[in-house]
Amino acid sequence: MKRIFTFLAALLVAGSVFAQSPQGMSYQAVIRNSTDELVTNQSIGMQISVLQGSADGTTVYTETQTPTTNTNGLVSIEIGNGTLVSGDFSSINWANGPYFIKTETDPEGGTNYTITGTSQLLSVPFALYSKTAETVTGGISETDPDFNASIAAAITEEDTARWNNMANDTNKIQDINLSGTDLSITDGATVDLSVLQDGTGTDSQILTLYNNKYLYISNGNSITLPYLIREADGDPENELQSISINGNTVSISNGGSIELPAETDPVYSSSVANDITTADTTNWNSKVDTLIAGTGIAISGDTIKSAVTTYSVGDFAQGGVVFYVDETGQHGLVCAKEDQSTGIRWHAGTYGSTQAKGDGPYAGEANTSIIIAAQVAIGDDGNTYAARICNELQITEGGKTYGDWYLPSMRELLLIAQNIEIINYRAWANGGSGLDVFPEYWSSTEWDTDQAVEVSFWWDGGGAFLEYKRHTNNVRAVRAF
Repeated sequence: MKRIFTFLAALLVAGSVFAQSPQGMSYQAVIRNSTDELVTNQSIGMQISVLQGSADGTTVYTETQTPTTNTNGLVSIEIGNGTLVSGDFSSINWANGPYFIKTETDPEGGTNYTITGTSQLLSVPFALYSKTAETVTGGISETDPDFNASIAAAITEEDTARWNNMANDTNKIQDINLSGTDLSITDGATVDLSVLQDGTGTDSQILTLYNNKYLYISNGNSITLPYLIREADGDPENELQSISINGNTVSISNGGSIELPAETDPVYSSSVANDITTADTTNWNSKVDTLIAGTGIAISGDTIKSAVTTYSVGDFAQGGVVFYVDETGQHGLVCAKEDQSTGIRWHAGTYGSTQAKGDGPYAGEANTSIIIAAQVAIGDDGNTYAARICNELQITEGGKTYGDWYLPSMRELLLIAQNIEIINYRAWANGGSGLDVFPEYWSSTEWDTDQAVEVSFWWDGGGAFLEYKRHTNNVRAVRAF
């Protein structure tokens, strides 16, 4: 019996414009028959069940529907609006999860269900969950002892009315005015400032230096400044002097001089420094340093600037098209400008667990190495497969060859899906090809012994599914820089 991995979207469908809970959720799946062919433009039979607790848990609701697939094998239904078999969809308490959706399908349109799949409902539909508090009737009595003991418990309707009045911006802005000794504000009181005056009419005072010796202020005290005239030689104009050197003589202007003793340090006397002359020091001071541009810096005239290259999503660089950059703008991920295969298996011919479980950005590189090493032990029939074809890829762009390609992880493929339009445009502009929206692309993220994760670009932002490792999918290699 073949299982399908379905893409479940819990979309709320409002029944009216009132605050009522919708009683249904949207569900989509791609239908294939027992020979792995799409079932297109055909009425099919489906039985949908909501299981509580686990994938084999209690059935709380079951219904049947007979929808019709489209040209791509896609079927869309609304769970909760089918033919009731058991249970009541509107009475499901979504807080008592987890819940699982089990689908049973008859591609011939009957009730001989030959395709079965079960997947967990990872997020509760918000409107379905919130319907349990759609109305409140009757009075509400506050019993919280902390609230009853607080100041807030004494707030009345009159208090809130005053509070609302205080929110009026027009009564916050006022003018202040001084007229004589009267200080006032608009719509407020007036204060008389005359009591602060001492009656003299002025607070101004004069600072005076007398005879280069006494400093005093009017209507105040004075101090004596003897050092303005009592310095050593009685001449206040010779305090600032210049120092100079001539040969071994050091002198100051308007003063004396000293002779420097001869150098007696044997280490200095035997060194190159002993032969340095005054002319040498002049040439030394005139030397201009020469800077040479190198890794990370560039020089233009008198300007030194960073030569670090930054990248943006959509750039054609580093061997392919950039689809992710980190916060520095200097590092990220690129994908090849064309597919490496349009139909290749995931494993090397034998089912087995490789433990390649990484699913985030940059995880694909380690996954690829793990897969190739594990397949040797599990069983390799000698034919190529998704991880191996990426690992052995060599691409030359701009005269440089890049050989560190790998099979992308699930989330690396989803990052590509988010930027598929600019990636396809840049790939075509550089002689490559666009990413197909159908069929799917293999990721390096393993699910279990038999299945791995594939990503479809059919939906905006991409969709992740499970597929048997023997199935053939497209491959687009990526690399980190």
